Amino acid sequence: MKYLIGGIAIASIISIVYGFSLGKEAEVLANKYIGAGTVGLFLVAMPLFLVKESKGKKMKDYMLTEENIRKMQGKEGENTDSQ
Repeated sequence: MKYLIGGIAIASIISIVYGFSLGKEAEVLANKYIGAGTVGLFLVAMPLFLVKESKGKKMKDYMLTEENIRKMQGKEGENTDSQ
């Protein structure tokens, strides 16, 4: 999976660089290469990477809840409902 993601990312970057290197001679084609590279990078490679890296992790640990705020402040056992 990591080789697939890496391949997509490298191909997308190459496509973007190639699109910029075409310049004004073939502006429509250059825009297509830049757009395809951007789509590949941000709509294909990034979500695949995030799914691969977040597998097995609990999203609750990364959300800003009252419980997590108390943990960050070091007030693990205190009750804040009496305010």
